[in-house]
Amino acid sequence: MFDIDISELAKRTGVRASALRFYEEKGLIASTGRRGLKRLFAPSEIERLSLIALGRACGFSLDEIGAMLDDSKRTGRDIDRGALRAKVADLDRRIEQLTRLREGLAHAADCEVPRLMDCPRFLRLVKAAGHHRRRYRAEAV
Repeated sequence: MFDIDISELAKRTGVRASALRFYEEKGLIASTGRRGLKRLFAPSEIERLSLIALGRACGFSLDEIGAMLDDSKRTGRDIDRGALRAKVADLDRRIEQLTRLREGLAHAADCEVPRLMDCPRFLRLVKAAGHHRRRYRAEAV
C-alpha cells in the first residue's frame, strides 16, 4: 500500500495537520518522507492514531501514551497492561466522584429549602469541592 500525505491522513483520521506535526515532533507517529513540501505517512499510522485517541479518551497524557507505544515497539511486547489497570482504578475513582457530584447537584436542584446556602447537604457539597480544589493545587506544586 502507498504512503499517504499529511492532508489525506488528517482527512481519514479527523486529526488536524497541526496536531499530526506535533505528534510527529513528540515521536508518537513517524513520517516516511516527503512529497514536495508535504510529509508522507504509512497507512499503518492510522491505527497508531486510533490508539493515541483511545489513550487520550481514557485520560492518558501524550507522554504516557508515547512511553507505552515506544516500549511495545522497542521490546515487541504488548502494551503495558499494568498501566491500563492503574488507569482503570483512576477512572473508577473519578466515576465515583462524578456520581457523588451528580447526586449532590440533583438534590440541590430539587431541594425545598428557600436558599440553597441553608441546605446542609448542599453546604457539604460546596465544602467538599473546596477541599478537593485545595488538595489538587497542593498536589500540583
